[in-house]
Amino acid sequence: MLTAIITIAIVLLAIFLLFKIFGWSLKMFFKLLVNTIIGGVILILLNLVGGLIGFTVPITILSSLIVGVLGVAGVILVVLYTLLV
Repeated sequence: MLTAIITIAIVLLAIFLLFKIFGWSLKMFFKLLVNTIIGGVILILLNLVGGLIGFTVPITILSSLIVGVLGVAGVILVVLYTLLV
């Protein structure tokens, strides 16, 4: 679980640095921040509960980035991808 939190934090830092480099609005960054936090918590809870029945979603940098950008929709997308592959 600690590696999942670290992965999500690294993605957040990378997104923040992109916003600073390109001079994009910090309002949009905070929207992505909220999406990432909500999606990350859902992924972690899903893995905790899903671990009891044998279903887990790997939390990688790519899955964290998808969840960070899309929020709850990203969680659904990552879960569907995990089920199909």
